[in-house]
Amino acid sequence: MRLDKFLKLSRLIKRRTVANKICTAEKVLLNGKIAKPSANVNLNDIITLNLNNKEINIKVLKILNITTKESAAQMYEIM
Repeated sequence: MRLDKFLKLSRLIKRRTVANKICTAEKVLLNGKIAKPSANVNLNDIITLNLNNKEINIKVLKILNITTKESAAQMYEIM
């Protein structure tokens, strides 16, 4: 699954266009490397978001194509 789509479906970022902009601004790392919005996200990957001078590390637990509010929270774990 694309990184920008994962961020949107997991509800970490509200809109995919915003997720795309954050990725192109080099504020997202995937396994320690700067990631493009089209980067492929796999299970157990570590995503680091640098938002508002705050760093959030997330471990990918599930990849779902359709999510509800409850299932979106099960897609990742904040480390």
